[in-house]
Amino acid sequence: MTPEEFGQRLDSNPIVLDGGLATSLENAGADISGSLWSARVLRDSPEEIRAAHGRFITAGADVIITASYQVSRRGVIDVGGSAAQADELLIRSIEIARESVGAAGLATLVAASVGPYGATNHDGSEYRGRYGVSQKTLIDFHRERLEVLLAANPDLLAIETIPDLDEVLALIEVLADHRDVAAWVSLTTLDGATTCAGQALAEVAAALGEAPSVVAVGVNCSAPSVVSTALQALGKHGSRLLAYPNAGQTWHSETETWSGPAEPVLPTQLINEWLDLGARAVGGCCGVDSIGVSALAGDVAGWHSD
Repeated sequence: MTPEEFGQRLDSNPIVLDGGLATSLENAGADISGSLWSARVLRDSPEEIRAAHGRFITAGADVIITASYQVSRRGVIDVGGSAAQADELLIRSIEIARESVGAAGLATLVAASVGPYGATNHDGSEYRGRYGVSQKTLIDFHRERLEVLLAANPDLLAIETIPDLDEVLALIEVLADHRDVAAWVSLTTLDGATTCAGQALAEVAAALGEAPSVVAVGVNCSAPSVVSTALQALGKHGSRLLAYPNAGQTWHSETETWSGPAEPVLPTQLINEWLDLGARAVGGCCGVDSIGVSALAGDVAGWHSD
């Protein structure tokens, strides 16, 4: 799908994104412990990934995001695998998503998840940024993954959970070689005004506005309470917006657990507010499963712009 085609799709009506894949897997009894998270299930029990995608499609998701977030050559090698095995998992993540869409007989789009460099550190640094690596390291890391993912022909790229302007700039350089494929870039924020690394969201949006393949910008895996502030900041440069927050809990990387109160069904009032602020795609992240997506789809269908 070209950037122009995806832009037209977003401009016609707001769309529904899926929810937290790991959440859906866990709620169905899958074991996602260990450094590969959902990619462990992708490797060992792909039928569970297929079923999770199917639940989101049934719930009303217009876009499903692949199980490639945690897959990288670096990460797979760290657990005793090989670069070739990592590439096979990236490709398989898209094939399984396609199979799920085919089984449903719907026109659901497949977005290839492109997670941040920090996710491979297994230390929560996707919620901090400032990795302490060179720009070349970030560029090389993302380039090798994108080339493999794009060879498997996803409909678009979901570049997500990015905490740092430096990583955004590395991604923009990589995307310059893939101008004909639609992408969105979604950031993490703690306060709604800055990235987790402390740079102004408006500054990040301005940089992304120079990337022709980036059709929308937004936030994900951030608390619902900060989304409206973030959308206001990101929208200052006329960007199409999207939001798929988590259920409002705090992630603890040392124990791989969440804490605090959760809202697995995002409040209708907030969803309407995000749509009123210009969000063209809304969904959920960690803590929001297919039940939450079903409720969200109903809210989107019931929303009317003035």
